[in-house]
Parts: sequence; structure tokens; C-alpha cells
Amino acid sequence: QVQLVESGGGLVQAGGSLRLSCAASGRTASRYDMGWFRQAPGKEREFVAAIRWSGLSRNYADSVKGRFTISRDNAKNTVSLQMNSLKPEDTAVYYCATGSLPASVLYWGQGTQVTVSS
Repeated sequence: QVQLVESGGGLVQAGGSLRLSCAASGRTASRYDMGWFRQAPGKEREFVAAIRWSGLSRNYADSVKGRFTISRDNAKNTVSLQMNSLKPEDTAVYYCATGSLPASVLYWGQGTQVTVSS
């Protein structure tokens, strides 16, 4: 069993930055891919970014490439998402996830709200 707890969401103006963090607990947390998905009101949940358990490979949605950066610290069982040049369309609930990403999510966090005002 793995538990995921997100933090760092909030309200920011367009063009601003936020950093999301996710702390994982559980014996095998560091062996899984970790990543982020998001869900905007009235839309389906979508993949944002993922990082392999080794930290050597990262994968991003086209909509966030060049603006978001994912990183992880296996010693602390954490994954972070640095979000720069935020746009109103980035407004969503952001969920931390782990598993074989993005295709197979084994565990979800509870989500953290990110709101970008224009």
C-alpha cells in the first residue's frame, strides 16, 4: 500500500509560478514511476508529467512542455512539479499518482487545487 499526500496548490496570476509536492509513504514507493495528472471542471482527468523511479526519464504532456518540470527525491520519497509561465487553462485539481505511468495508475493522492487568474 502507498499513500500520497500533495501540497503546494493555490491561486496565482497568469505568468506566475507554483511548485507542487507529493510525499509518498509505503515500503515500495520508490520503485514506481511517479507523476501528476489534472482535472479541470467538466473535463476528464488528463496526464501532465511523469518520472521513472530511476529519475533518468521524464515524460510531459505537450500542453506543459517547456513550462513544467518534474523531479523526484527517492531518499525522501517525494516528487515535485515546478510550474512556470502558468496560464488560466492550467487551472485544475492536480493529483499525484504512482504506478507504471501514464497508462497504469496504482495509487492516487487526494488532489490539490491550482487556480490561475487572467
